[in-house]
Formats: sequence, C-alpha cells, structure tokens
Amino acid sequence: MKNIHIEHLHFHIGEKAILHDITADLPADRFVALLGPNGCGKSTLLKHLYRVHRIQEGQILMDGTPIAEIPLRAAAQEIGVMGQFHAVDFDFSVEEIALMGRAPYKESFEEDTEADFALVRAALERVGMADAAKRSFNELSGGEQQRVMLARCLVQEPRLLILDEPTNHLDIKYQLHILALVKGLGIGVIAALHDLNLAAMYADLLVVMKNGRIEHIGTPQEIITENMLESVYGVRANVAYDAAGLPLVDYRTEQLP
Repeated sequence: MKNIHIEHLHFHIGEKAILHDITADLPADRFVALLGPNGCGKSTLLKHLYRVHRIQEGQILMDGTPIAEIPLRAAAQEIGVMGQFHAVDFDFSVEEIALMGRAPYKESFEEDTEADFALVRAALERVGMADAAKRSFNELSGGEQQRVMLARCLVQEPRLLILDEPTNHLDIKYQLHILALVKGLGIGVIAALHDLNLAAMYADLLVVMKNGRIEHIGTPQEIITENMLESVYGVRANVAYDAAGLPLVDYRTEQLP
C-alpha cells in the first residue's frame, strides 16, 4: 500500500459536525502523525480509515480503490489497528489476545499452528511482554495492555499500522521503545499523537487538525513553529532545534486568552 487519498470528507453526529471537508493525500508507506488539540477530530478521522465510521460524504481511496470496496478480510491482512480502549469481556490470556492477530488468515475453527505461536512469542518479546504470556489480559495495567495490543498488530503482519494515541498509559521508557519499534518496522504508520516532541522525533509527515479541519501538512521542521503552537493549541512556546535539525518545543506556562 502506497497512498491514501481523502477527498471532501465530512462527518457529523446528529447536527454536530465533527469533520469538515477533509482533503489530503497521505503516504501509506511512511510514518504520519496526526496532531491537534483534544476533540479536533483525529480519532474520528482514523476510525474512517479503519471503517468503524461509514463515510457520510466524500471518499477515501487506498491505492485508488474506494475503501468500501475492499473486502474486510483483505483489509485486515493489510491494516493493523490499535485503538484507545481495550476492554475485553472474557478472561483471555496475553498470549490468546496476541494470537487474535492471526484471525484474518484463518478459516472458521482452523487451529493455530506452531508458526502462529512463534509469531506471538516474537511479538511479545519485541514489546517487552514475553514474561506475561500466560497472565490474564484484564489484570494488566493500561500500559501493559497497550503493549499487548501492539503485539497483536505485529502478529497480524500488516503493511500499515493505524495507532490511536499509542503512547497513552506508557511511561517514557516504553513511549520511546514503542515509537522506535514501529518506526523501524519498515511499514506505513498513521498515528494520532499528543506529544509534539515525540512526533518530531519519529514522524516523517505531520498532519495538524483543529476543529475538525486539517490546518497544516508537512515535515516536522515545516510544521512545528511558534506561530502554529499559538494558532492551533493556544499556547506560547519556544521552538529550538537539535543537532539533527529537528524541532524541540519548550513550553511556557501561560496560555493565550
């Protein structure tokens, strides 16, 4: 998968408009970070990409094909999704949750193979959860559950990862670990992120949203500026640059009126 084309996408719930005329071409083989204040529409846009929300107006094409025409199984083999919430009604083990990543490749009642279990072991090792394979998923902390859900995505072997706030509940060690891991997979990543400095470190392209609209698209160097922080987030901050030329945001405490 190389390209996601979004054209004149609108979405509303009742009379409340959530997305307004979203038009963009997103590379599906690079790391794209969606940024913006809470409630700006990042999660809603992602849910259109992985088809939780039906398109009300506009269109989304993946490599030229309307997403509604892509069979669900084929889409699940191409796209791995990690949302924000991981409630599980049954008492599955960590290993069982990770094994669910093989579901798009299975027929009904098909047995898991040794190759499947090998993928699970490798994925849990990569996210630092190998020792928890037999533990109950529901007994894990929020950060541990987040890492297990990423392992499930890795077991799925997708060509594109869609991640909604993947660093939520993670301490800084695992925020860096997880973002470095997905960056190093060599596949496409579209992730909603809050931390601008982490986005600058790992993303190739930034998409900044505000009030359901796309305000800016560009590289971290192009997008993370003091003017953008003031106009989009309503904060004053200094933007410096590290040795690699990446922007670093130094926040001040006062907000704009």
